Amino acid sequence: MKRQPTSTIRAHLDGHFVRHKLPRAGREYAIHDTTLPGFGIRVRASGKAYRTVRYRHRGKDRRVTLGITTEIDANAARAQAKKLLAKVALDGLPQPQKAKPKSPTMDEFVDARWKEIARGWKQSTERRSWSDWKVQLQPVFGHQMVTEITRGDVVRWRDVCAVGKEQRFNRSVPVLASLLKYAEALKLRPKGSNPCRGIARYKQRLKERYLTPAEFRRLGLELNAEERDRPAEVAIVRLLLLTGARVSEIRDLKWAWVQPPRLLLPDSKTGPKAIYLNSQATAILEKVPRQKGCPFVFPNPTREQPLTLDPWWPRFRRQCAMPDVRLHDLRHTFASVAIQQNVPLSTIGKLLGHVLPETTARYAHLADEHVSEAAQRVSGSLANAIGVNR
Repeated sequence: MKRQPTSTIRAHLDGHFVRHKLPRAGREYAIHDTTLPGFGIRVRASGKAYRTVRYRHRGKDRRVTLGITTEIDANAARAQAKKLLAKVALDGLPQPQKAKPKSPTMDEFVDARWKEIARGWKQSTERRSWSDWKVQLQPVFGHQMVTEITRGDVVRWRDVCAVGKEQRFNRSVPVLASLLKYAEALKLRPKGSNPCRGIARYKQRLKERYLTPAEFRRLGLELNAEERDRPAEVAIVRLLLLTGARVSEIRDLKWAWVQPPRLLLPDSKTGPKAIYLNSQATAILEKVPRQKGCPFVFPNPTREQPLTLDPWWPRFRRQCAMPDVRLHDLRHTFASVAIQQNVPLSTIGKLLGHVLPETTARYAHLADEHVSEAAQRVSGSLANAIGVNR
């Protein structure tokens, strides 16, 4: 059946035009708006009316249905029609580029976002990282835009640190990497653009200082002499030697964590940790007086903070004629004695609270030396027996 031609009516299509039911003409007809060319209503033979917009695009006439008149009012349909007609009118014309938001400088970024970046860090890590930013990183990168820092900038900074500042670079580059990683998360830098990735750090010889038997005896004598005036400091040093714990794990110890035969720390450098107590360490803790209302085993005079070993330890180690011995070296010494007692490296790792076997492996050479010395003693005895000269 041949379709009947559509008749056309012109009217102002405001919100009142279709308030009453449109008449059914028995065939399809259109109503064109008198104020917005292209905007109109198309009424089917069934009586259903649709709001439409007509336009010519790239040489072809097109018509878009915006919706049924009962579901979309005149004002909303008119706004859609204007938007579509404007888009068609601008088609093919050069469009203005959206201005990219200005990148903040690293100074501005760190000042605004530091608390967010450091949210998951330990307090000690945050303090150390903030110091690295202010002292090492800010003078180099503070003035640069976050988006402008390149791998070349990091490499040049590394080269500047080549003489005398290698350790500072090694400690600070992870802080810079964390800052730029967070910038990526905020879409201030492209994903995967962190210029610190793959930057080689300077190789540093790990400090390994172990007390000799003679130094042990000297240390013991001086601790006995110091005990009357400095009982808390002496107890801390003895516990460090007997447990192999880190300095902060004993210095900051709270009574709630003392649960013989172990110390149960809710947090440490490697997370929750158990420190095993031998009978000697337990005896030392039993002699420490508890101060009412104070949670710390070794509090400072105000009882509000743990005791600090500075400046007592530097003076005391000079008094022992061991000016180069650090408190952390007592932990190394604990490991070396354990190896001399044929304790397996895996067990030593558990005693020290190492998460990774690789961390304990640094002591492997001590085991080799111990075995070598034993072999020398055995071979010496055999050589004498069979008359072989050394």
